[in-house]
Amino acid sequence: MRRTIVTSLVLLLLCSLCAAQDTDYVATPAVKEGSKNHIPFKDRLWFGGGIGLNFGSVTAVQIDPLVGVYLDDKRKLSTGLGLSYYYVKYNVPGFDASFNGYGYRVFTRYRVIEQAYLHAEFYHLNIERYNFNDQLVRIWVPHLLVGGGYREPIGDRASFYLQILWEVLQDRNSVYRGQGPIISGGIGIGF
Repeated sequence: MRRTIVTSLVLLLLCSLCAAQDTDYVATPAVKEGSKNHIPFKDRLWFGGGIGLNFGSVTAVQIDPLVGVYLDDKRKLSTGLGLSYYYVKYNVPGFDASFNGYGYRVFTRYRVIEQAYLHAEFYHLNIERYNFNDQLVRIWVPHLLVGGGYREPIGDRASFYLQILWEVLQDRNSVYRGQGPIISGGIGIGF
């Protein structure tokens, strides 16, 4: 029941984001009078992602490239795709283990103001888990991440972003099961 309510709320949020309108965006390129496609597709694209590195008792490497496209002329609503790969190795005496995972994400973002945005994504991750026979098998695990973020420009077309997301599906195999907010950051080109 709880999952149904949360999923319904997320879908309502996404629907309201699609219908939202705002007239206060400043950095829109010039629009030709009477043109049907105001901004060329190549100018609607933006790229981003993150790289995570950790060394010590746990070595971890994560790579998350993203590509998005603005759906409106004011560059407030965007959607996109991303890939994800991670590798974790435990460097603890008596415990020699390593794991890796890979997957994809489909996301949407809505800029509330120039610096802040709402974010929702479906993240499908292929991970290694032990089954009932203590065999290591690969399984696909769904995640639904919702939250928001802040972006700070660091150039004409580049910006640094920091976001806080929550995993609402809480699948029993989720890598985020039982965790609080997921804090991440990265660099965006064109976002």
